[in-house]
Amino acid sequence: MNRQLKRQLRKTLLKLRSQIDREIWMQKSRAIGDRLANWQPFQQAQNILAFTSFRLEPDLSPLWQRFPDKNWGFPRCLEKNLLWHHVAIADFENSMRSGAFGILEPRHDLKLIDLASIDLILIPAVACDRQGYRLGYGGGFYDRWLPHSIGLKVGIIFDEFYVDELPRDPWDMPLDAVITEKYDTNKD
Repeated sequence: MNRQLKRQLRKTLLKLRSQIDREIWMQKSRAIGDRLANWQPFQQAQNILAFTSFRLEPDLSPLWQRFPDKNWGFPRCLEKNLLWHHVAIADFENSMRSGAFGILEPRHDLKLIDLASIDLILIPAVACDRQGYRLGYGGGFYDRWLPHSIGLKVGIIFDEFYVDELPRDPWDMPLDAVITEKYDTNKD
C-alpha cells in the first residue's frame, strides 16, 4: 500500500516541480546554496558528498564552486549501488559524464572518495517530511546506501516539497536535517 501511495505522491510532486519557472528555480537554488554556506555544519565540514541537479532538483553547483578547497564526492550508479568518486571542482567539467538515467556523474576512472572520512552528505529528494524522512525517485539507491553511511545526512529540497508527513516503509530511515531555501531543520 505504501508503495502505491509513494508512487502516486512522487508523480504528483515531480509534476509540480517540473512546472517551476527556470528563473525561480535558479533563485531558490541560490538561496539554498547561501543557506548551506552560512550553516555551521557545512562550514566545519571538509569532506562532503553532493549531487548534480536532475529534473529541477536544487542546483548546488554555485556552492561547490564557492568552496573548491573542500573535498567533494559525487555518486555514480553501478547496477543497484552508488559509488562515490572524488571530484576536483577545478576540473569538474572534464571529470563528469552523462551516466545512468541521464544524470551527470563522475567518470569511472576517478578515485573513489574515502567514505569513512565524510562529514556531510547532501541528499537529493522529491520531498522530505518534518520527521526527516525522504521520498526519492523509487530506485532505492539511497535507501540501500544510507544505512551504512557516515556523516551528517541532509535532505536538500525546495520549501514547497517539505511536507508534514510522508508514507514510509520499514527500510526508510530519517535524515539528520533538511534544508530548503527558507529553513534548516536539525533534528534533535
